[in-house]
Amino acid sequence: MPRVNALSGEPSPLLTTSEDGRTARRERNRNDVVDALLGLYGEGNLDPSSEQIAERAALSARSLFRYFDDLGDLARAAIERQMKRIGDLAQIRTDPSWPLALRLQYLVSGRMAFHAAMGPIGQVARIRAPFQPVIAIELNEGRARWRDQFSVIVAPELAAMTSARAASVSAAADVLLSFESYQLLRHDQGLASAECIFALTATLATLLSEEITCSRCEP
Repeated sequence: MPRVNALSGEPSPLLTTSEDGRTARRERNRNDVVDALLGLYGEGNLDPSSEQIAERAALSARSLFRYFDDLGDLARAAIERQMKRIGDLAQIRTDPSWPLALRLQYLVSGRMAFHAAMGPIGQVARIRAPFQPVIAIELNEGRARWRDQFSVIVAPELAAMTSARAASVSAAADVLLSFESYQLLRHDQGLASAECIFALTATLATLLSEEITCSRCEP
């Protein structure tokens, strides 16, 4: 609410302008701090100190905590910023009339692109989730949305299965299409992006189109 002149009761433009300036400056500095942290993450420093973040943002280490409660609060803000930047990549549109192979190519390519865009932020989110309930909740909600997306894209194939088999296939797909799977394939095993897409698409196609039996899997 703008301050008013005590004598006239009219809004005080000088005070209002001053307040607006402080608010804009605070928001600018807050954004600079988040950008600094994202930059450090991008360089592979997943646990930078407050001094390193402040130096990158051209602020004092003490001033960081004028804008964030602690480093955990700052990390959460960085994760949220990255999610907003790449949110459109989470939207994967296919048509039920398309062949299964084409739908899976769109699904896998889109999911891999999203994980690649998340990059180190995806790792940071998983490192911090056990200690920060808000991040853990956001991750769980994101995974639930991924599962729903998979169910929609391959709805014709799942509908032709028993409910138990459909649940098993969906559970396996959840693992195959996860950020953790992306990390293992791309970074631990060193596969190229195209190789990852082929491996995952072929595996999902097998799960969805072949009846697999396992004598040890019976309840």
